[in-house]
Amino acid sequence: EFGEFQTFQHYFIQINLSKKEMSKGTTIKEALAQWEQKTGEKAGEAEEIKLLCQIPSIEKMDASLSTLTNCKKLSLSTNGIEKITNLNGLKSLKILSLGRNNIKSFSGLEPVGDTLEELWISYNLIEKMKGIGVLKKLKVLFMSNNLVKDWTELQKLSELPCLVDLNMVNNPIEEKHSVEGTWRSEIEKKLMKLKKLDGVPIVRQDEEDEG
Repeated sequence: EFGEFQTFQHYFIQINLSKKEMSKGTTIKEALAQWEQKTGEKAGEAEEIKLLCQIPSIEKMDASLSTLTNCKKLSLSTNGIEKITNLNGLKSLKILSLGRNNIKSFSGLEPVGDTLEELWISYNLIEKMKGIGVLKKLKVLFMSNNLVKDWTELQKLSELPCLVDLNMVNNPIEEKHSVEGTWRSEIEKKLMKLKKLDGVPIVRQDEEDEG
């Protein structure tokens, strides 16, 4: 009986260990090594890097990202990332794709504030827009399927002088005001430089008059 118990105990410990191993996410360093092996390129020299859909998922944007000094487009979509961190070394970054993660805020974007032109961050858990104002060159913001519900939050987009293309489909604020029929007109009034909203071009009255 004791021998059977020992065997059971050993089996139980093994199951627990394998569960822990499964729950440990892929690191950026590991993902970059796999990417280099697959592409034959050096990550530190590449202009575009895709680390999407890692198995197991990437959970942290760790310090290995700082090696990507030439990267202009970085995709980390469809992972398990909760915070935007360690962008300090990405001096050339223009497009950052973080869709389908577990990100709750824009905190951490400061290091790319002077270069980033497009942020793709749909299907996350963002409710507050605090931190978005640092992106002074941002032209495109795709953030459908998040949790934004207040006009006071959306008003922070007026801090972005270059923003021309915005997608907010399936945020509570968009759903509510689309039902009421006021969504597009309100956004057009609040963000005068916007040229496209939710994939549809904006035609303003003065443009119609000129045409």
